[in-house]
Amino acid sequence: MHQEYTVPAQDFSVAGVASSDFKRLLKQLSLPPKLIKRITVAVFEAEINVIAHSYGGKIICELGEDTITVEVIDTGPGIPNLDLAMKEGWSTATEEILELGYGAGMGLPNIKKSCDRLSIKTKAGEHTHITMGFDLKEEP
Repeated sequence: MHQEYTVPAQDFSVAGVASSDFKRLLKQLSLPPKLIKRITVAVFEAEINVIAHSYGGKIICELGEDTITVEVIDTGPGIPNLDLAMKEGWSTATEEILELGYGAGMGLPNIKKSCDRLSIKTKAGEHTHITMGFDLKEEP
């Protein structure tokens, strides 16, 4: 199964629309609630990062027999220092984003904690491509 969402830049009025829609789909598939929560957290954090820090992008969700793969591809400007961006609390959010309640510097760390597999390809001046993998297995 394939699901794709367009994520605009700087439009927080649609923040959470893609992750909420995907969550509904996962519930319809009767996946374990803990797995749904991990996937939804990761997709929401990625969605917010695209809105806050890029020029827009897309989220592509592929449901396989044993795994769910979520790709998040934005249109730039890339992450100048990925090591710093992976540290809890480090943020480049503007004052306006912070006033909206976003930009606490937990996006990428929360994504990492939520995934079974994570790949981030980025560099300053180019787009960012995040690939998240989730195993479809019963959790303890």
